[in-house]
Amino acid sequence: MNHFGKVAVLMGGLSAEREISLHSGAAVLAALQRQNIDAHGVDVRHDIVSVLLDGCFDCAFIALHGRRGEDGVIQGVLEMLNIPYTGSGVLGSALSMDKVRSKQVWQAAGLPTPDFAVLNDDSDWSAVVDELGLPLAVKPVHEGSSLGATCVQHLEDLEPAWRRAVEFDAAVMAEPWVIGEEYTVGILGGEALPVICLQTPREFYDYEAKYNTDDTQYHCPSGLSAADEQQFQTLALNAFTALGATGWGRIDFMLDKKGEAWLLENNTVPGLTDHSLVPMAAQAAGIDFDELILRILSVEARSDSPEGVGHGC
Repeated sequence: MNHFGKVAVLMGGLSAEREISLHSGAAVLAALQRQNIDAHGVDVRHDIVSVLLDGCFDCAFIALHGRRGEDGVIQGVLEMLNIPYTGSGVLGSALSMDKVRSKQVWQAAGLPTPDFAVLNDDSDWSAVVDELGLPLAVKPVHEGSSLGATCVQHLEDLEPAWRRAVEFDAAVMAEPWVIGEEYTVGILGGEALPVICLQTPREFYDYEAKYNTDDTQYHCPSGLSAADEQQFQTLALNAFTALGATGWGRIDFMLDKKGEAWLLENNTVPGLTDHSLVPMAAQAAGIDFDELILRILSVEARSDSPEGVGHGC
């Protein structure tokens, strides 16, 4: 395993998902060190450039969640420093982190995703409801882990939901709330992992359900027919590649009461905690956690830079 050289496990960061990232990074670091890889944890702060240069790192495993970790910012830093890194490049990361741009790309590609409206202080709330109907999902455009997201059942609740979301992000969107089952598909090295079906007694799969409660149920096998499983894996791969994403990630989608799938978002650096979904799907495919982390580190991906620096380590 010495061909990886000195690996920086980038974690923590400055986003609202800092604590989750620290958990993910710690798990990644332990997995790499168990496999005798020269891995070092790096808590990403404003001095990250000097830390990386002073550390003489050969490669970076990105375990950062949220802004400055999944949106192309740290990827651009690593490109400039000529340090190979895991996951998607600058373009794929930026497009995936922006829910509005993701949906525009998917719509242009003919992939199914709910209609949407961008909200601001000039929005005509009645017109938004007339256009999209109720209930609505209101969410920050550039946040993950369902931070700031609300299910709006009544017109009078729409503006307060926007005000709550804008505390997390100046850009806020609304889309029809899809009533049905939620699913997720992990992507690893150009292949789709087994589909997971998520069921929570909460209103939706929010931050609490993701990280802090034990009453969320994860079904893998998903309960879908073999044909449907393959169909949704193909949909996830198409959605992933349409955004220019590479390496690994996770596509979330809903299946409505008619059995139609609706793409929600792409996660380019999904969680790697004990509640996380990609490790769960990998386990169902016969890939244990340590092997998963090694595969993520090993995946070669194209570079957004003209110099052609590979993302894989």
